[in-house]
Amino acid sequence: MATLADIGVSAAINILSAFAFLLAFALLRIQPINDRVYFPKWYINGERTSPRSTGNFVGKFVNLNFKTYLTFLNWMPQALRMSENEIINHAGLDSAVFLRIYTLGLKIFVPVTVVALLILIPVNVSSGALFFLKRDLVVSDIDKLSISNVPSKSSRFFVHIGLEYMFTLWICFLLYKEYDNIAMMRLHFLASQRRRVEQFTVVVRSVPHISGHSVSDSVESFFQTNHPNHYIGHQAVYNANKFAKLVRRRDRLQNWLDYYQLKFQRHPDKRPTINTGVLGLWGRKVDAIEYYSHTIKELDKVMTLERQRIIKDPKCILPVAFLSFSSRWGASVCAQTQQSKNPTLWLTDWAPEPRDIYWRNLAIPFVSLSIRKLVISLSVFALVFFYMIPIAFVQSLANLEGLERVAPFLRPVIELKFIKSFLQGFLPGLALKIFLYILPAVLMIMSKIEGHIAKSTLERKTAAKYYYFMLVNVFLGSIVTGTAFEQLHSFLHQSPTQIPRTIGVSIPMKATFFMTYIMVDGWAGIAGEILRLKPLVIYHLKNMFIVKTERDRGKAMDPGSVDFPETIPSLQLYFLLGIVYAVVTPILLPFILVFFALAYLVYRHQIINVYNQQYESAAAFWPHVHSRIIASLLISQLLMLGLLSSKKAAKSTPLLAILPILTFAFHKYCQHRFEPAFRKYPLEEAMAKDLLEKTTEPDLNIKAYLADAYLHPIFRSFEVEEELVEVRVDKQPETQVASPTLSEPSSPSPLHDHVHQPSPPQHVNQYSHYPTSPPGYYYHPPPPPHYAYQYQDEP
Repeated sequence: MATLADIGVSAAINILSAFAFLLAFALLRIQPINDRVYFPKWYINGERTSPRSTGNFVGKFVNLNFKTYLTFLNWMPQALRMSENEIINHAGLDSAVFLRIYTLGLKIFVPVTVVALLILIPVNVSSGALFFLKRDLVVSDIDKLSISNVPSKSSRFFVHIGLEYMFTLWICFLLYKEYDNIAMMRLHFLASQRRRVEQFTVVVRSVPHISGHSVSDSVESFFQTNHPNHYIGHQAVYNANKFAKLVRRRDRLQNWLDYYQLKFQRHPDKRPTINTGVLGLWGRKVDAIEYYSHTIKELDKVMTLERQRIIKDPKCILPVAFLSFSSRWGASVCAQTQQSKNPTLWLTDWAPEPRDIYWRNLAIPFVSLSIRKLVISLSVFALVFFYMIPIAFVQSLANLEGLERVAPFLRPVIELKFIKSFLQGFLPGLALKIFLYILPAVLMIMSKIEGHIAKSTLERKTAAKYYYFMLVNVFLGSIVTGTAFEQLHSFLHQSPTQIPRTIGVSIPMKATFFMTYIMVDGWAGIAGEILRLKPLVIYHLKNMFIVKTERDRGKAMDPGSVDFPETIPSLQLYFLLGIVYAVVTPILLPFILVFFALAYLVYRHQIINVYNQQYESAAAFWPHVHSRIIASLLISQLLMLGLLSSKKAAKSTPLLAILPILTFAFHKYCQHRFEPAFRKYPLEEAMAKDLLEKTTEPDLNIKAYLADAYLHPIFRSFEVEEELVEVRVDKQPETQVASPTLSEPSSPSPLHDHVHQPSPPQHVNQYSHYPTSPPGYYYHPPPPPHYAYQYQDEP
């Protein structure tokens, strides 16, 4: 059992580690050579230029302005300077709402901490019940500050119950206000946005096979019949895995060509040469620029033939399509209604924004989805169960004194005071953090197997799995496992009727382990996040050995994004710990407060200067956060009921029984009141925006605007010097256009026999600037039926 001295050792180690990380970051961020690592967001936005472009040779690597070293901590006030509206404009609503979770934690726990420390600590300390249990249980000074120190049948439990009610009311009040504010922010964000293609687009899955009809013909016929006034066309989905490999190969060749062209520009007196053998180590020596130009030209011909093969082969068409509508109202009706009397066919839903699509899962049939979800649910259950084994071992390290009672032969190894303090105060939290390191990646693979088609949905599902894992293994598993080790001697030497009392006392005893975990993960871990040590090392290694062009240097920056699958479940664990232990062991609350304050500061800086979000879900994750904070309240109340029952507080326990019912009723009210704003798009809002748009832009060509919005990213990464072909949309197949073929002439496909009127230049696709493809490489292939786009492995 960790003592106050062990906690002090752990605090010292973690505070020094956090301070070292923050100091290293403050010094590294002002060095010109690291500018792209610590400010990539501004480079991506085109609002920052490299400081290495000016100054002398040494100044390109090291900051020679010594005045900046005196103000190296100014990143902290700079991180707080940007307002919430500016953050929304700069980084999106997802990032702004993510930061609001930390401010919510501070709003909840600052007054809760003050009240709990001022009221509960004196009540617990003055009770003295653990003095009589020292012979039976392993206790520490920290336990004397908890509810464990209150004797059975004491009237002092009314104080704990009263504060449980007070804290629940305060948390529910803040949750209601936050849900209301975020729902309004989401609706305002959606209403104030400029026109976006996903507002007019619906994805349909499980398209049935009709004999004698292609998938495109079936989709066209069905939606022209059932949505005649608003449906304008669709994009079929093609399987193009081989083409994806060719695109990746061409991208590598183009990169080498750019490199040798730049090299020749710097030294025009000498043409660069390469060997044509394996790895360029032997073989015939040729001109590098001519070699790569010729290779790319030949590969373009192969890609042209492969494209045409995909378009002509009906077996490449997959039973899924993106539907385009002339109005938001028409898209809303289609996305939010059942299309067929068979609920397993013609499944429609809002299309994710183009950046958010996970292309591989688009064509999974309905039956397969159900089987996949069942298999993954069983797999997650098994993973959670078997992970209890290493968790149990980790928890044993946190209770060395209890382990000595069970295994006395270990006593000489841990007899030294500093070693014992280190093992009990620091190692358990660190070991648990290491065990959890690879888990999010495993859970993300499971979510992908489930078949979700949006990256944002994948991350939310992964976060849900990770939260359940943290709840069962880190929280409940820590309590149960720790009890088994700690209290084994007591269980074997007392009557069965005393076991519930022992378990009730042991729950608050685990506060010492959670303190060490918070310090490792929430203090040193968060400080390590801002240092970005791994991206820093990888960037400089790539810069030395891989980077050949500016495009390579842009890729090497790796700004990353908020890691929602791991960060949000960890956040929810801190809410759970704070809410559960607020009444049980309030001394843990200051550790929680330090985490929320430090994490808010760090993530604010990262969102402003570093992270570049891959998608924008308009805070779709918030209902999950709200639900799990409510779950934390329910768990806290049920654990409190268990504690009071073990304390034989028959008079006060019934007062607490109604609190979970009231909390759940509050949750259901919030769910019905606010959650529709995160699940549906109001028809009233859709119609209002449509009418406004018709008034302000009466000549808008919506067909041209939606033309290539859902073109797969690999087709945007293929540059053709001879000509760039645009994909266009028309409602009727007979009015579809044919685009010119690539480089080499070939027999025209019957799908490309019609002439298409080009769209006005002002309606440029707003997603063309997104980093789904390398800058400057946008190739639009000739349109298959109904402006089809291709599906394949991601690049």
